[in-house]
Amino acid sequence: MEIGSVVIAVVGVAGTLGGAILTQRGSERVKRREIELLRGHEEMREQLVLRRTCYVELNRDARQFTTALNKHLHVMRERTVEDADRVALDEARDAQRDRYSEAQMIAPDTVLAPASEANQALSRLYGQVKRLERGEPGPGESMESAARDQHRVWDHLRAMRHAMREDLGVE
Repeated sequence: MEIGSVVIAVVGVAGTLGGAILTQRGSERVKRREIELLRGHEEMREQLVLRRTCYVELNRDARQFTTALNKHLHVMRERTVEDADRVALDEARDAQRDRYSEAQMIAPDTVLAPASEANQALSRLYGQVKRLERGEPGPGESMESAARDQHRVWDHLRAMRHAMREDLGVE
């Protein structure tokens, strides 16, 4: 009977130790899953913050570039364009171009498509304004056509802003 008692005692101890080890491993697995989930949520939150910051800056710089183009057209009507006017316009263009380049790396296609259309419209208008400023307008280009095109840019900016807000879940 002593051997039977020893076997029962060994099996009991092994069962107790085995149960503790299995419980610990299960607990570790659950903890790892929780950590992975938290990391996933943190990454998603960081991506959302990154996109929101990019969108705010792109929207701001595109609007400022549009405003600078409008101001430049007014200057062209009222007086001779000076170097300071050109610098102001080019700085606004450069800022918008930098933000658009950033958006190309961050924004999903649903945002990038209208952002691209807005960027193209701004680039076309900038080219038209610069040709008019040099006195070398392209076919059909005039101060009136530039003013019309400048007003149309706002439609592109609204579409871009709508896509960005939708991507961020803003109603």
